[in-house]
Amino acid sequence: MKIIADAARYRIRRLEMANLGAAALLAWALHVPASDAALRLIFLLLLNLFVYLNNDWFDRREDIEAAGRDRPKTAFLAGHEREALRAQVGLAAALGLMGIVVGEGLLWKGLAGGAICVVYSAKLKRIPGLDILAMIAWGIAMPLVVVPPGDLDGWSIAIQLGLFSGVFETIQILRDRQDDARRGVRTTAVALGEVRTRALEIVLLAVSALYAAWMFHPVVAAGPVACIFLPRDDDPRRHWNRVRLFLGITLIAECAIVHLR
Repeated sequence: MKIIADAARYRIRRLEMANLGAAALLAWALHVPASDAALRLIFLLLLNLFVYLNNDWFDRREDIEAAGRDRPKTAFLAGHEREALRAQVGLAAALGLMGIVVGEGLLWKGLAGGAICVVYSAKLKRIPGLDILAMIAWGIAMPLVVVPPGDLDGWSIAIQLGLFSGVFETIQILRDRQDDARRGVRTTAVALGEVRTRALEIVLLAVSALYAAWMFHPVVAAGPVACIFLPRDDDPRRHWNRVRLFLGITLIAECAIVHLR
């Protein structure tokens, strides 16, 4: 329980479980009944705990040496590897049971979101190009948990969230570029370098803006467009939070449009 709680606290502190808030907003936009939405969000919470703990488990040895990590948390995890593995099995079993009991496609959506993240953590995060593509796919799969079967409006917002996830992944790997290069981890940022990775972020923001204008309304494209012109200083966390703000406002506007129509 401490291992699971540590993983949750660390990710919440770093604002890395924001897909829960996005999913709640998406459920509101789609008029999902409150009781159904609550079950789906509980399932998504368990799925978040599983995928983030799994990511920490794969990175347990590297994170001890990495700058900016919570070393006491990582050391505890590395010292209790079997317990951490059992915690993952327990969370996966709870997700499987809940998916079968609740139905509504939760089991398959959970498998998709979980599988993408496990493969990403084990392999794809070290393959240039595939690291970002995997996070785009993951960004689509996670919010689909709250989308009722066959709801095309839900899919349209989930795809937008996937594009946003690609932007955030680009910012993250650029932030970790020097640490990754020193450890021999070849991410897209390591392969492309700083200038071209920043250019890739701008391309993803431009694609997000075009998608927002096409699927929702030209006005909501202003959020991603504003992110293109944000200053990119030496503090990646400040830039990350600015992008979060503008893309968060964009998501709220898109969900409001879907809710009203």
